[in-house]
Amino acid sequence: METFSQSFATAFAMLVTHDPRLFRIVGLSVAVSLASTAASALIGLPLGAAVAVARFRGRSVLVVAMNAAMGLPPVVAGLVVYLVLSRSGPLGPLGLLFTPPAMVIAQTLLIAPIIAALTRQVIEDAWSEYRDQLESLGSSLAQSTMTLLWDTRYALATVLLSGFGRASAEVGSIIIVGGNIDGVTRVMTTAIALETSKGDLALALGLGVVLLTLVTAVNVGVHALREWARVRHG
Repeated sequence: METFSQSFATAFAMLVTHDPRLFRIVGLSVAVSLASTAASALIGLPLGAAVAVARFRGRSVLVVAMNAAMGLPPVVAGLVVYLVLSRSGPLGPLGLLFTPPAMVIAQTLLIAPIIAALTRQVIEDAWSEYRDQLESLGSSLAQSTMTLLWDTRYALATVLLSGFGRASAEVGSIIIVGGNIDGVTRVMTTAIALETSKGDLALALGLGVVLLTLVTAVNVGVHALREWARVRHG
């Protein structure tokens, strides 16, 4: 087995030389995370905004459910998607199990509630501030919702960045529905777990560096965007 220094040197060489195996895994990871974040945004942004502005029977129950879904265990989400996509499941004939789309579905199930709940909080705060003004202008519920979504776009951008960061670090659900198949569904988190157990520390370290860099970049982006929005709006 290689020593730690040897493994680190090999990992550095893989990064510098753009090792095809490493960057194929990184590319798939980023693609799956971006796709699941986009799908979650299409679901979570309008849902969160609608719940924030509208008043209807059962709203409190829905808010509690949305908040509770933020803590959905990844393995549970993976199990649910696995059962739905398995051969005996309702979507089994589509043959999506152990494919990247299955991983996107699993991550979306995890991230959409987070984006919806955070969006609801952002829009609800803005709604309490601008409600009287919007109603005095005769703005409809849909128009008010769209206006608030646009007005809080910088805050919502940080929500989406947080969702992407959560997606890129996910391992539990995607290893269940993706199967961690080399060259097909192996992403950074699942590859790190596998290669570490195999003793291939070089690849695990290389992927770990990329993953850490990606997560750090997302957090820096969130902070920078918040500061920029704060300065812009005084």
